[in-house]
Amino acid sequence: MKTKLYLPIISLLAMSVFAFISCDDSDSDTTKPVIELHEPEEGQELKIGGENGVHFEMDLSDDVMLKSYMIEIHSNFDHHSHGKSRAVGTGEATVDFSFNRSYDISGKKTAHIHHHDIVIPANATPGDYHLMVYCTDAAGNEAYIARNIVLSTTAEEDDHHHDE
Repeated sequence: MKTKLYLPIISLLAMSVFAFISCDDSDSDTTKPVIELHEPEEGQELKIGGENGVHFEMDLSDDVMLKSYMIEIHSNFDHHSHGKSRAVGTGEATVDFSFNRSYDISGKKTAHIHHHDIVIPANATPGDYHLMVYCTDAAGNEAYIARNIVLSTTAEEDDHHHDE
């Protein structure tokens, strides 16, 4: 009779230990990284054909460790169709501008990003575009931020000059 009583108690104890071990998620990182995009600003006009490139500046942070970030720019006209179009009234062929580049920032909890890698060619189609920034941490959590920007031939040239 005592063996009948011990078997359920041992089974219940084993299941409790297994459940306790399985539910211990205290070490897993589920927090997304934080993106603070300073420039370009929402609605900012960017110079087509500018020589200095777009002034891009942001701060990234994560509670554990960052891994990478990606910048993507694509047109926000023609229902996101990408290809050749004509600039209105110019008669010149233009190309919908796009930019897509990833950067490795592994091993850092915070990163101040400042560069001029985005160069808009002289034949880029003027108009509305989306700028997207994605950041991934070492655990695979991803955050993103989106901005509306305008590419224009009449925008002022970025006069942000410095030694990097």
